Amino acid sequence: MSSHHIVRDDQEPALIIANGAECSNELLGQLLEWSPLVIVLDSAIERAIKLEIKIDVLLGDFDRDFDANYYKEIQYPIEIITIPDQNKTDLEKAFDYLIQRKIPAVNVVWATGKRTDHTITNLTTLAQYREKLKIVILDDHSKVFLLPKKFEKWYTKNTPISLIPIGSVSGIHTKNLFYSLENESLTMGYRTGSSNHVAEDGIVIIEHETGDLLLMECMD
Repeated sequence: MSSHHIVRDDQEPALIIANGAECSNELLGQLLEWSPLVIVLDSAIERAIKLEIKIDVLLGDFDRDFDANYYKEIQYPIEIITIPDQNKTDLEKAFDYLIQRKIPAVNVVWATGKRTDHTITNLTTLAQYREKLKIVILDDHSKVFLLPKKFEKWYTKNTPISLIPIGSVSGIHTKNLFYSLENESLTMGYRTGSSNHVAEDGIVIIEHETGDLLLMECMD
């Protein structure tokens, strides 16, 4: 596995390795190559070590047998941060840590798959960090991020795109999606914008007035 630290500028996105299903080594390697800071959450440390990843920060509540000196020795230098607060997930604690360090953006892997409750929580957590941190969650099949009130990006024709509301989202307008939305609303559990796609090569525009809307760039 490729090491990181090619870029040492904290303006580049950090990388959080959570404890869900692993992504491909190819995706992980690409992210590691350009990440100035790598944070591993709690017991994911063992899998990260097996992949020979150089870790900067190990963070979690460590509510199990935990030998900090062991990890300090084999991953020197490493910062170990213990946060026992049970009112926040380890991923939220990692986001808070990045905000304190004034790092503006982060990519997250291993945050989906395995336990469904963890996947849903990790994805919906993005809403509370809207104004604080630019977050992208990636796996081998999707790239997920929270949309600003107006979003514009160039895509190739037929790129699969899903619009998933966190709660309810109103006043949605889209341009250059096959299934167009014109001042419409989406509500989790009732109506979502899943399995849409780009109509033609060019700029896609998505606007919404209220609520938190996730965009998922999907790869079948």
